Amino acid sequence: MEISGRNQLKGKVTGVELGAVMANIKIEVSEPNVITAVITKESAEKLGLAEGDDVTAIIKSTEVIIGK
Repeated sequence: MEISGRNQLKGKVTGVELGAVMANIKIEVSEPNVITAVITKESAEKLGLAEGDDVTAIIKSTEVIIGK
């Protein structure tokens, strides 16, 4: 499957809870080993980012789409 979204994480479904309208799907993620974040230079400088820093990657999104 080819899509333009870059925030793709491959995984395995580990749980499915079906409700009346919505479904809660648990996905265990092991790949990719590297996540690429594109941020402004200003933000990188403000955070003082450097190789070797411990950080948290937070993916902003209004929805998660599952492809199979």
